[in-house]
Amino acid sequence: MSYKWAIVGGGNGGQSMAGHLGTLGKYVKLYDISEDTVKAINEKGGIDVKGAVNGFGKIELASTNIKEAIKDVDIIVIVLPSLYHESIARKCAPYLEDGQVVVLHPSSSFAAIEFKNILEQEGCNKGVTVGETCTLLYACRLEKPGIAEIYGIKNMVTVAALPATENEKVINMLNTAFPQFKPAKNVLQSSLENLNAIMHPTPTILNTSKIENQEPFLYYLDGITPSIGEYLEKMDNERINIGKALGLELPHINELYREMYDAKGENLYELVKSVEAYKGVKGQKTLRTRYLLEDIPNSLQPIASLGKKLGVKVDRMESIINMCKLMLEGEFVEGRTVESLGIEDLSKEELVNYVNTGFKDLQHNV
Repeated sequence: MSYKWAIVGGGNGGQSMAGHLGTLGKYVKLYDISEDTVKAINEKGGIDVKGAVNGFGKIELASTNIKEAIKDVDIIVIVLPSLYHESIARKCAPYLEDGQVVVLHPSSSFAAIEFKNILEQEGCNKGVTVGETCTLLYACRLEKPGIAEIYGIKNMVTVAALPATENEKVINMLNTAFPQFKPAKNVLQSSLENLNAIMHPTPTILNTSKIENQEPFLYYLDGITPSIGEYLEKMDNERINIGKALGLELPHINELYREMYDAKGENLYELVKSVEAYKGVKGQKTLRTRYLLEDIPNSLQPIASLGKKLGVKVDRMESIINMCKLMLEGEFVEGRTVESLGIEDLSKEELVNYVNTGFKDLQHNV
């Protein structure tokens, strides 16, 4: 079946995905708040993509009007920093239609739970399915509006719907364009497989001297040393233990790198060195970066918050969270926690039942 797509977000990932869809001959519209971005794409009639995908992707319409962008489409993919998920949910709520699927790509952590809560707060009673992916499909950058370079495409990205009974529907729709999307058990798994939480904050904060001295370096290839790699592996064990407490057998980060990137190596340091798509990813020039200001509050913090609720030891996660908050005091948004997500009063069994069935009480289960 040929679905109609809307991409919400005209940044690196959004234009890469919209352009990619266009090269596949899909009907696709794009929303962005930038009038310059929208104008450039409309004037060209689409987006040029190069690198792992090459070609011209036709865009039916680029618009700064959210109602216009999501009207009469089947699937809406939100490709925005997670700091904007709440506001975009409120913008979309009045205009969503029965039967539409909304996918947060990527989720950061627990975006589907947050998005669904907001739709309820806004009184949206349409039959909309909300899903999330564990990470962005691409390693990519914009050359300028209307020209996107895709350095690499992951072999596999996990996706889940809330509730998990809708997983098959969401996966089948995504797979009409992207066979790389594979089902997670539920949104707890997709959120806990968010590798940005592991790979972004720690190397950034531990490379502060390079960043603040404005030293040119490659983020992954130079910024992850053997000792940093070992710390990340041990932090990842905390993530895996949170999964075990929820009945999930999560793959270790090293396994995920081998599966997503065909990476080679005995440890994380060696695996990262072998990833071809990382060879063009440069290090930051400031600590005021989404790797800290987004990936702490909306990726690492909610995972640690859930771990603490479940009684799982998260010392390494908390050390990085606290160090970043102290170094950038006053610059963090509140971010996601079990309290802000509205799941603090759910027992472990009730939480698992909610993500699987959509019901918070145990009388409803599948």
